[in-house]
Amino acid sequence: MVPLNFISVEHTRLQKKYGKERGTRVGEVLSMISGWGLFLFWFGVWITPQPRYVIPVFQNLSFIVPIATLSISVLNIALFVPFFVAGAWLGIQGVKETTLKVAEIHRTDRIITTGVYSLVRHPQYLGGILAHIGFSILLSAWYSLIVTPIVTLIIYLISKKEEEELLREFGREYEEYRKKVPMFIPL
Repeated sequence: MVPLNFISVEHTRLQKKYGKERGTRVGEVLSMISGWGLFLFWFGVWITPQPRYVIPVFQNLSFIVPIATLSISVLNIALFVPFFVAGAWLGIQGVKETTLKVAEIHRTDRIITTGVYSLVRHPQYLGGILAHIGFSILLSAWYSLIVTPIVTLIIYLISKKEEEELLREFGREYEEYRKKVPMFIPL
């Protein structure tokens, strides 16, 4: 999905190659496929059979809550909640600021600098990373936790690629925004 995502954000290149209308549509289709593909990848990593780890802190004091066929420690639930809440909030606020269509197709006609976009340039990606960490902790998913740096690197590279296109499309206006607002870590 990563190559599709890289291609999907190259709006100007796709429009030059296929014409404005068709190039825009090709980018939208590739964005939808790659976006849902990333989500399905994350979901698969969380639920795939894998070694489960135990958080040693308070191991004897924490009790287990059976959820479906899983036994989840209350400590895991307590650690999951802040990651998930922060991740969901960032993602939802990002979509509210841009609209669902812009969030799905990675194409906008203006730079959003208000709300959560005044805190970080990529709130939805940051939210996804935080939610991924939360679910990895909740499910004690060892492989899922191990791939977190790789997922983070991929999202960073995708974000950089998106920013190259935004610079081409909006020039100085985006450069000024980039100077004022951090990519992922709010200051």
